[in-house]
Amino acid sequence: MKAEFINPFIVATSEVLNQEIGRTLNITKGPLAYLESSYTSMDITVLIAVTGSVQGVVMYGMTERTAKNIVSEMLGKPVPVMDKMVESAIAEMGNVITGIASRELEKAGYPCTLAPPTLIVGRGVLISTINIRRILIPLNIELGDIEISLALRESAVRV
Repeated sequence: MKAEFINPFIVATSEVLNQEIGRTLNITKGPLAYLESSYTSMDITVLIAVTGSVQGVVMYGMTERTAKNIVSEMLGKPVPVMDKMVESAIAEMGNVITGIASRELEKAGYPCTLAPPTLIVGRGVLISTINIRRILIPLNIELGDIEISLALRESAVRV
């Protein structure tokens, strides 16, 4: 995976979270790692397919508690249960992050198109990216951990 595919997602995640929460969050990035497993390790995973000059999938994983914490901060009131509203908010957050990152990829010469987000609930779900290696970007924020998994590659045909 090209290194220039990674940074736009880290920057976009920080930008979107800070904007939606309305304050600057303390966000630290852990060490990048290649994922050997194809199984989800978090309670909630937002999956977004990418096509164009870059192809593959982007996944944002988090615990249910982290999802509720983020949505609680966005709404300014506690969200005690994981419901359709929380699911929708988290899916849309992943969509906005990926949209901003794709804008940066396009500026770097990699125009791409995004599919609507898919929300996967449950740990241990098999998501095979077949022959595209996944890289894990762990982010620790004060509201909980978010794992960004990128399975992206440059398309054989540049758009």
